[in-house]
Amino acid sequence: MMKQTINMHTLTDYLHTIQNWLTTDFSLDTLGDILVYQPSAPMLFSSGLFFFLFIGFVLLYVPLRKHLLARLIYITLFSLYFYYKSSGIWFVLLLFTATTDFCIGQGIIRTASQWGRKLWVTLSLCLNLGMLAYFKYYNFLVQLIVGLLNDLGYHFRNPALEQVTFHPADIFLPVGISFFTFQSLSYIIDIYRGRIEPLTRWIDYVFYVSFFPQLVAGPIVRARDFIPQIYKPLTVSRAEFSEGLFLILCGLFKKSVISDYISLNFVDRIFDAPLLYTGVENLLGVYGYALQIYCDFSGYSDTAIGIALLLGYRFNINFDSPYQSATITEFWRRWHISLSSWLKDYLYISLGGNRKGRVRTYLNLLITMLLGGLWHGASMSFVLWGALHGTALAIHKFIMAHFSSFKPLGSEMNPFRRVLGILFTFHLVCLGWILFRAGSMQVIGEMLTQIFTNFHPEVFLQFVVGYKGVVVGYKGVFILMVIGYIFHFMPRKVENGLQQVVTRSPLVVQALMLILAIFVVVQFKSAGVQPFIYFQF
Repeated sequence: MMKQTINMHTLTDYLHTIQNWLTTDFSLDTLGDILVYQPSAPMLFSSGLFFFLFIGFVLLYVPLRKHLLARLIYITLFSLYFYYKSSGIWFVLLLFTATTDFCIGQGIIRTASQWGRKLWVTLSLCLNLGMLAYFKYYNFLVQLIVGLLNDLGYHFRNPALEQVTFHPADIFLPVGISFFTFQSLSYIIDIYRGRIEPLTRWIDYVFYVSFFPQLVAGPIVRARDFIPQIYKPLTVSRAEFSEGLFLILCGLFKKSVISDYISLNFVDRIFDAPLLYTGVENLLGVYGYALQIYCDFSGYSDTAIGIALLLGYRFNINFDSPYQSATITEFWRRWHISLSSWLKDYLYISLGGNRKGRVRTYLNLLITMLLGGLWHGASMSFVLWGALHGTALAIHKFIMAHFSSFKPLGSEMNPFRRVLGILFTFHLVCLGWILFRAGSMQVIGEMLTQIFTNFHPEVFLQFVVGYKGVVVGYKGVFILMVIGYIFHFMPRKVENGLQQVVTRSPLVVQALMLILAIFVVVQFKSAGVQPFIYFQF
């Protein structure tokens, strides 16, 4: 059966309507505001400027979509512009990564000897991981070395070593560097393993690495999943268009309504000064951050997947209701799936996986998650976060090996055990979020102290509604948190039903839904558009 495609002329008319409406969302003094990188206002999916530019992009994309080379060049140029508006001149670094790994891929396929092929892969690892090491970990490593020298100087009574000081270098972290380097590495490793053939045109590879929907905050798109789509005829069925629109609507609601609002109006205040709040307020702050980071990151992923789908490309799902997980193993099969599967396929398995005995398996899990923690950022809190999850995964695998009644997935449990598993796993993950979000070890200690020694559950009602006009309540925050968790724990069939409502609606109604969603976003957003949390990674 042939796919029912949408009427592009009708779509163009509605895009013009939305474009005219969106121009009221921002002001531009000169054309340079569009063309020049603004460090204080990087390009974001949740900004009116992006939607304005994206609609203009689509109007030219529609007639080019059937011409492969012209389409690839056009999308690549827009992607590089998008990255320039996010990180400035560092788009050159993206081009450098794409060019070097394209050449290395050609070198691997043309080299017959195994040692020569390994040499090419090693070169790619050194270039990509070397960039990560400099931009993300230089100051962290230097600080550790200086601290070690100071300790040695104190121990051996060496004044010269004691007086060594740390002066952090002013290093700009290019947006999304962890994502496009991992994506490019997967291409090289898959060529080496014989899973894919290298691309023969440079522009094709630059297009793959720089494709703007997933460029700055994921998901990490595998070459073997995406590259075959480059050469297929692009057709967007009515169902695919509606699915993409539904995902964009969900992403905007998660990010700009729930995540940004509870962050600015509650979560940030708790983590900035835990001792000013009781234990119950600190715990609610942790619950709020768990919802915030999920809505922020899955909101970006939903928007990226939806935009790609509107353009005729499909990404794999990146989040699958992770807080419904009944075990920590299941959580990592549902949370940031593109990263967890990347770490499994290219790190955990390369370390030996579970093929070298149980002790080695537990060690490999711990190493993988420690490095996964460091991938997120160069600080001891991220290391502890990775250690917590690595230890939890190892313990769960140990328990499953010795007790057959323990299962890796919640779907294999009876309802009572599944509910208990969900509660335990959620709170274990929340403990990790304290490590992840807190700015220092001091904040971590203060939050845990308040939760375990100064809980005061009686202030809960005051938290929600306030106290006689003296204490300000957080009714709006509480309502949004409840809505967010209800949607998260909503059964899949209900979610599919909501998607069907959008799918079956006429195109006019769908356009109105998008306008309404953007209007709601504008009403909720603060004076400055909040960056996505994963921009820093």
